[in-house]
Amino acid sequence: MATSGQILSANGQPAAPRRDIPQDRVDRPLAGFARDYAEGETVPRHTHDRAQLLYAITGIMRVTTDAALFTLPPARALWLPAGLPHAVAMPRGLAMRALFLRADAAHAGPAHPAVLSVSALLRELILAACAEPMEWDEKGRGGHLAALILEEIARAPTLPLAVPQPRDPRLRRLVAALATDPASPQTLETWAVEIGASPRTLRRLFHAETGMGFARWRQTLRLAEAAAMLANGTPPARAAAAVGYASAPAFGAAFRAAFGATPGAGL
Repeated sequence: MATSGQILSANGQPAAPRRDIPQDRVDRPLAGFARDYAEGETVPRHTHDRAQLLYAITGIMRVTTDAALFTLPPARALWLPAGLPHAVAMPRGLAMRALFLRADAAHAGPAHPAVLSVSALLRELILAACAEPMEWDEKGRGGHLAALILEEIARAPTLPLAVPQPRDPRLRRLVAALATDPASPQTLETWAVEIGASPRTLRRLFHAETGMGFARWRQTLRLAEAAAMLANGTPPARAAAAVGYASAPAFGAAFRAAFGATPGAGL
């Protein structure tokens, strides 16, 4: 229910403002967007009229939708359908090179948010598209680039790196703190004191809103953060310690169980 005149979305979150940029309006199947962000910069929750492929050539970005958190290093891209509310954080700074896709071109991507593995070819195509003028020649180089990009997006493998996000504001405070410090050893009982809810209530809410218990959710977050660090060149032992694993074997076993690959092989 709306309060104080505020419009709420279907899932109870406040309606996200629309960000109006030229890439959302240009009469081309896709348009490139290039911008560098400073360390710690954020883009508040918002929507776009067109689907997006968010990609960074350097840095790690965290993208939060109402339903999931995605942590992405270079070599990964996030597909976002049109109109999906999301916020972006750049904890270490970011050089973003993104694509905005018109409705007819957006059929190349999934119908839902997804992390895509970016091939060397797709990476170069994204960079080339961002260097083109927005109103590129549809019968020239720009048109050829766009056609190849759509083929590569359609062929790109998806990766299981989404971390479910709860709706309850108390849980959102908890998960935001753990996203900042995934190695935190605090128990659910300790968190309950900090955020003003009983452990029993938090356990019930975690199951109801994320589909998993707190321990499994925290492991999912830790492995997603570790996968991003590995893809960014962090050695496996250092990634394991950074997200709270006391031993490399325990980390390796959990990583293999979640992703079907060893930390050294990556995703």
